[in-house]
Amino acid sequence: MLIPEPQDRPFRHREATRVVVLNEDAAGDSVLLFEDSDPGLPDRRWWVTPGGGIDPGEDELDAGVRELQEETGLRVERADLIGPLATRRVVHGYTDQILVQRETFYGVRTSRFDVDTSGHTEDEKITLQSWRWWPVDELARTDAWIWPGYLLDLVAGTRQTPETPVDHGDQFDESTVGLLPEQMRNILGS
Repeated sequence: MLIPEPQDRPFRHREATRVVVLNEDAAGDSVLLFEDSDPGLPDRRWWVTPGGGIDPGEDELDAGVRELQEETGLRVERADLIGPLATRRVVHGYTDQILVQRETFYGVRTSRFDVDTSGHTEDEKITLQSWRWWPVDELARTDAWIWPGYLLDLVAGTRQTPETPVDHGDQFDESTVGLLPEQMRNILGS
């Protein structure tokens, strides 16, 4: 695969909802994460919460409910989602694109279940490599890339919902291929 030069990657903008899926049981709390990848750099992997873009006609809650069902098979109602916990604008520099995404994080508490990936999109079938229930105490000490880096704060928010979502501002640190300085200036100006 030919990787485009950093300045040649197209920009894509979207609104998104992500959901922290928390399992609380006697064996210890755990969080459901997907191992994600960049097809242009298949050895680069990181772990993310379920979630994705908000479709036309949806609001954040609708998107969270739909994304959970599509990505995990878990069926929830809007009222089951906790939050919003946090917001941010994140820039993901991938080999094929630069994704500028305004994200709102919600939480949901559930019993542990086996993920059903049959609802994955064609892109998700390529990029999402595996899923895992991560013990919360292990997340605090892993060397694996966990996006966002403040996931444990979001887990805490599922237990004690903030009065207003925490605004994490602009984040540029979740990229497999970095951005050029002029690309960052253009994004910050938008």
